[in-house]
Amino acid sequence: MGLALSSSVGNQHLITKVYFPRLVVPISAVLSGLVDFFIASVLLLGLMLYYGIVPGLAIVTVPGFILLAIVTALGVGLWLSALNVQYRDVRYTINFMIQFWLFATPVAYPSSIVPEKWRALYGLNPMAGVVEGFRWALLGKSSAPGPMLFVSVAVVLAIFVGGLYYFRRMEQQFADIV
Repeated sequence: MGLALSSSVGNQHLITKVYFPRLVVPISAVLSGLVDFFIASVLLLGLMLYYGIVPGLAIVTVPGFILLAIVTALGVGLWLSALNVQYRDVRYTINFMIQFWLFATPVAYPSSIVPEKWRALYGLNPMAGVVEGFRWALLGKSSAPGPMLFVSVAVVLAIFVGGLYYFRRMEQQFADIV
């Protein structure tokens, strides 16, 4: 997501010289993170085997959670990339936003500490459903994310469609502003 933020401004020589689908720039920035993810996944699977943790049948849902994480990063990246072209100070706030988002996502703590009646609302954080989905699919220790996941999917779709619309609308002005 951080790479997608500065992708349009960082590639201004491409944007101003030649026409090409400008949407490729933030997409490639987000997809480049998949290499890192797959290397970490191989290490994770190796550690799971070493410690005797065998995932259940729910592991077949992992590609869906990967796709949900990619679409989340792409949607937020599209918003921030287009905003960064128009308002260059956006890049200075991204570290704060990512740190806040990390603490708002159940990475270092389980979502089970959130009361049951608030978990669907907690799903407004799109990554909450992704992280809990990964825990469920790989570790099988908790029940399926359920309502929190459905809310997260709806939020991810709204962020992605909104980001795509805003990026496409601002794209026509990129060469003039950059």
